[in-house]
Amino acid sequence: MNMKSNDNVRNIAIIAHVDHGKTTLVDAMFRQSGLFREGQEVDERLMDSMDLEKERGITIAAKNCSINWKGVKINILDTPGHSDFGGEVERALSMVDGVILLVDASEGPLPQTRFVLDKALQSKLPVIVVLNKIDRPDARPAEVLDEVYSLLIDLDADDEQLECPVLYAIGKDGVVMKTPEERGLNLDILMDTILEAVPGPQYDESKPFQMLVSDLSYSDYLGRLAIGKVINGSVKAKESLSCVKEGGRIVPLKVSKIQVYNGTVLADAENVETGDIVVLSGIDDVNIGDTICHSEKPEALPRLSVDEPTVFMKFTKNTSPLSGLEGKNVQATKIYERLVKETLLNVSMQVERSENQDDFIVKGRGEFQMAILIETMRREGFELSVGRPQVIYKDVDGQRMEPIENLAIDCAEEYSGAVTEKLLKRKGRLSAMTYEQSGRVKIEFSVPSRSLIGYRDEFLTDTRGTGIMNSLFAGYEKYRGDFITRNTGSLVADRTGKAIPYALFNLEPRGKLFVLPGDDVYEGMIIGEYNKEGDLNVNACKAKNLTNVRASGKDDAVTLTPVIPMTLEQGLQFIAEDEMLEVTPTKIRLRKAVLSAQDRKVLGKRK
Repeated sequence: MNMKSNDNVRNIAIIAHVDHGKTTLVDAMFRQSGLFREGQEVDERLMDSMDLEKERGITIAAKNCSINWKGVKINILDTPGHSDFGGEVERALSMVDGVILLVDASEGPLPQTRFVLDKALQSKLPVIVVLNKIDRPDARPAEVLDEVYSLLIDLDADDEQLECPVLYAIGKDGVVMKTPEERGLNLDILMDTILEAVPGPQYDESKPFQMLVSDLSYSDYLGRLAIGKVINGSVKAKESLSCVKEGGRIVPLKVSKIQVYNGTVLADAENVETGDIVVLSGIDDVNIGDTICHSEKPEALPRLSVDEPTVFMKFTKNTSPLSGLEGKNVQATKIYERLVKETLLNVSMQVERSENQDDFIVKGRGEFQMAILIETMRREGFELSVGRPQVIYKDVDGQRMEPIENLAIDCAEEYSGAVTEKLLKRKGRLSAMTYEQSGRVKIEFSVPSRSLIGYRDEFLTDTRGTGIMNSLFAGYEKYRGDFITRNTGSLVADRTGKAIPYALFNLEPRGKLFVLPGDDVYEGMIIGEYNKEGDLNVNACKAKNLTNVRASGKDDAVTLTPVIPMTLEQGLQFIAEDEMLEVTPTKIRLRKAVLSAQDRKVLGKRK
């Protein structure tokens, strides 16, 4: 093999935990590389372009962009920090030659940093450590650096990876220093370190053009876009290309356009060189992991492998009496088409049809990833019903195996007892406990994935909103046994109509209500949480009997306890296995899977 490196290009990924400042740092790199002219108004966190990302302050989809520094093009991939979006991370790492590990100088490396870093070390990528937010009053850079080294050793980093450059940063001010005591002026040190520590992409001179498809996108003007790194050779626009699919099947391709990243936008390119990250448009039949190459010499590259899904949910069309009143996309075929489009763009999701033509099984990495998909769909005008997230079990040698998570909890010492008790009830196992000087405790558990469905809100309540909880998929283990997830029942409406204040006032002693006076209700809709186990059918439309007897105080207006509208995530965590969530662009309602009280009774007897 005749290996060479292209020194005109550097490909790096920025990896970090949620909220450690990745996207803010990339914005600062843009500003410094001269991408924006003086005085140009630019959105903060320019890379988080989806509305959902802006609202939640998180990165959901990995984004690509580029800057130029000292004549070298640096392609930057901003990866998500949530493990639910791990499929995005694996794809990003297949395109880069080095990573920047960004760690909060106060919080230190958290579990999901571990997830991405492990993937990077396995790929033998060089690491640049950047301790961010060192201006925080509770910053502890020396201790955090020790934690980073411990983590690298723990993940079997080799000597070269352990001798990584360490820099200190204040991302929001756009400054990087070599020591925490210095006062930085700009990001020059970081840019220079990238050129020194990250090698140019390696290629084999003797090989023809080969590009690995690592990501897919879609443009309303250009159709399907294939994104990937040119591994060997070069290509010009309008050349005849082929795609090597799974199993070695070769399909001829017509490429209408070749584009490269120039800042955050795509620019047309006549020809591209080895190592650059390119976007090919006009290709219909292409999947993640395929190899695109010259028609004369088709040769496949090793395919991308992605961790399999651990959670599934049932998606179906909205079958409630209110169907079609609030959304414009209500047909099962439209829902299926949208889910298939999602799997084309998101390699860690799968969709299958079930026996019933209108029901679809969507598999993914976690309930959060599913919630983001549902939220995106409702904003696009879809109406649908979804079931409770459930874990995917495996059968190995006749034994039932379930997915297990490593869970790290950081909370005040006074709440640790309640947290530990709840997790032990949910079949968790305590693996480590560390007491901090600040009066907080770090606890590590091994818990079944199903234990965490619906637990997050309970955890925040138990720790008065001060606890931090992070989980990481750890593999499959033998089924640990059943446990009760909810010891309350549901208040179920027994007829269709409008909720009436008088009826709701009389139902308040029965439990916590979810509906407001004037809301539409229908038979089988869940209008509240029952105080006791089991379900209670109630009449939320019952009006007060009017008589001609008048007495002082008899006709006083009723005062109802305020109702906080349920969020999508809360709804997914609340529903039981025989319940569903009705999601429309304007409302989230809870309902029974079987709406008729009579049919539910018959089903109950059969069971």
